[in-house]
Amino acid sequence: MYGVVTRNAEEVEWSDFDRGFYEVKDVTGRAAAPLPNAVNMVSCFGDNAAADENPDLVPVDEEGRLATRDRTYFDWAYVCPTNDRYREGLLEIVDDCVAENDDVRLDDVGFPRAEFCHCDRCERLFHESDFDDWFDWRASVITDFVAEAAARVPGRCYLTLYPDPYPGHLYERAGLDLDTLSEHVDEFVVPLYDTHYGTTYWLETIAKGFQTRLAGLDVDFSVELYAVNVDVDDLIHATEVAAAYGRDVLFGYDASNAAAALRRMRADAEPGETYTPDDA
Repeated sequence: MYGVVTRNAEEVEWSDFDRGFYEVKDVTGRAAAPLPNAVNMVSCFGDNAAADENPDLVPVDEEGRLATRDRTYFDWAYVCPTNDRYREGLLEIVDDCVAENDDVRLDDVGFPRAEFCHCDRCERLFHESDFDDWFDWRASVITDFVAEAAARVPGRCYLTLYPDPYPGHLYERAGLDLDTLSEHVDEFVVPLYDTHYGTTYWLETIAKGFQTRLAGLDVDFSVELYAVNVDVDDLIHATEVAAAYGRDVLFGYDASNAAAALRRMRADAEPGETYTPDDA
């Protein structure tokens, strides 16, 4: 199956796609009303607007440096996952989503990087916990949030993963325990974004890595491709590679280009007849 990821409500209805994912809250902090005919998506702990408005929400490392988009490696600002008030707001958004559609996708879930967060609240909660290991405690924080959010989703619950299947990396980086999270969600979505897809060996390597990592778990995984200004032939090639490993292939943020690629693929798959001069 093929799906589209979009901020444009009308695109989720396009017949080229089997499923539409609609951003209700994105990393900029922009909010939109959930749709009844889409899988509504919620950027959880990525939120530029909230971070700009209240820097106290932002995770810090041991040196007090903020996890904001003006720092190396960060494309957007983060909110600390232990902030109860912010988490309650996210759960309210999830409730709003399921009031329109039973399926929900959780985006940007986790701590920003392995060195975060060392705010006073995180330090206190860790020392008050039953955990001796910092990374185990971080994982429990994220798992508890996902479990609480997923329990509110009566349909299919999706969770986006950072595209790193190497054992232990997601656990240390973001606090994502895939084994435990697979008990709460139905499908992981892995964005494998490129602006060209001129070569796809890396795409195959990462997709295969996730296929191997998730083997034996009761959870599906799909691959999300970037469709903006990508040559149609290159996007088709990337789609064919992704489809060999993921349950579904999703296309991000250019429905027209994605639809063109799918139409070409479907046309090429249609049986046809070959005529020779002797048939005339």
